[in-house]
Amino acid sequence: MNAYIFDSETTGLNEPQLVEAAWLQLTAIPGLPVGGEFLQRYMPEKRIELGALATSHILDEDLVGCPAHTEFGLPAELEYLIGHNVDYDWGVIGRPEVKRICTAALSRTLWPEADTHTQSAMIYLHYRSEAQGLLRNAHAALDDVKNCRLLLLKIMDALSERLGRPVADWEELWSISEDARIPTVIGFGKHRGAKFSDLPSDYRRWLLNQPDLDPFVRKALQR
Repeated sequence: MNAYIFDSETTGLNEPQLVEAAWLQLTAIPGLPVGGEFLQRYMPEKRIELGALATSHILDEDLVGCPAHTEFGLPAELEYLIGHNVDYDWGVIGRPEVKRICTAALSRTLWPEADTHTQSAMIYLHYRSEAQGLLRNAHAALDDVKNCRLLLLKIMDALSERLGRPVADWEELWSISEDARIPTVIGFGKHRGAKFSDLPSDYRRWLLNQPDLDPFVRKALQR
């Protein structure tokens, strides 16, 4: 089973297109050894939004001569895609048929007392003395996937402590991640902030009939 940590830099939040992609191939669960890495910039078909420029510091003119953003493809053998808020990066590259493992969801489950669960915040939580150096190039895709691997090491340690044994394989980690992604509190609508278990039955039925309902919200309602 092949797992890759993936990160992208994009044109922005409005119909984002890829401008930089990076991945690390992880060859095993114990120790998360790296089997290979990839970094490439791409030319989008639209200008980079100001907010994205301020985040990635990648300019439109830096991409002249780069491959078209449509030329990116994941390795054919990839089965598990790992990332912090992985669905965003997965969506940018066309939502390929792979299983996604979200380190943000796992972080929220494992360290609920933290006031924020961004990747940078989690690096400060677990690598405080090294964090400034590790985050010097935050939002550069290759640095971000390397930091995601460091966070994943801490996640694996915490999960092993909870389970009383090491996580068996990528499939088990994916299953734990899927469960962590199911919210317990509704984050929208007139009942925002309420526990899903406390929602009125008529409102629950109405939500379940919405065709564009987030699949993890649907799972929370069906529990």
